[in-house]
Amino acid sequence: MSDKPRKVRKVIDPQYVIEGAGVLLRRSFGPDISNLFDPFLLFDHFAFNDPLEGPIVGFPTHPHRGIETVTYILEGKVRHRDSMGNVGFIGPGDVQWMTSGSGIMHEEMPRRGKSGRIDGFQLWVNLPAAEKMSQPRYQEVEASSIPVVQQDGIVVRVVAGEFGGEKGPVTEIAAEPLYMDVALDPGAAISLPVTVGHTIVAYLYEGQGQFGLDSDGQGQDVSAVRMIVFDDGDLVKVRAAESSGARFMLMAGGPFKEPIFPYGPFVMNTREEIQQALTELRNGTFVKN
Repeated sequence: MSDKPRKVRKVIDPQYVIEGAGVLLRRSFGPDISNLFDPFLLFDHFAFNDPLEGPIVGFPTHPHRGIETVTYILEGKVRHRDSMGNVGFIGPGDVQWMTSGSGIMHEEMPRRGKSGRIDGFQLWVNLPAAEKMSQPRYQEVEASSIPVVQQDGIVVRVVAGEFGGEKGPVTEIAAEPLYMDVALDPGAAISLPVTVGHTIVAYLYEGQGQFGLDSDGQGQDVSAVRMIVFDDGDLVKVRAAESSGARFMLMAGGPFKEPIFPYGPFVMNTREEIQQALTELRNGTFVKN
């Protein structure tokens, strides 16, 4: 290792958007032909925290092709159902990592927890051209099976990748991702080894801290709720504020460096492939199994 800490390249203020059947989301970035966050396509923070919002309408049955969708729940539950026959709930600390491949139909319907809140994230991860028409696959990970690393004011839940000698339960993902929920006590610091050349982003959803610490321990002050984009290097260093601590999702993955053509719930490599997906959706041949 060269011990080259990554600096902060950009801080993104999430924007409110409406998706599904009228669901209000905070979106840090979405699918775009520029593919700036390759292999990541979208990151949404969904929350229903005001009972005055009325009934939760969620995300009725819709298709996906060419991507992986990752749902991580902090509070409340999401009832899911898909064309592979999977049905059930994911609750606090659970993860659903769905590889849509050649095509899947699914729905996600949130339900409030005892506090009346629903809180969680959805990440879209691209698939390389060679795997976009692969067999759909589904990994549901219960909170109890996600390893937790605790040390010196740090708590890390490792969903995918490795940290502190623990490997996450989500495996065989083309982007070779890291996906971790990191909590820092006030003043605590963490140094996360990462792969040179991989895209690294962090979503700070509680507290504040300094991100991209250099060799002198200086970094950029960031407060929740924001997405942090890092430059290249082999270490990500973060120190939480003394006043608040910090909690963030860390996501890293290897870019595929391929052109993409996104259209709604599909991300393929060409316009023609999108047109084919729409044709199959209309004539009932979209789902292959």
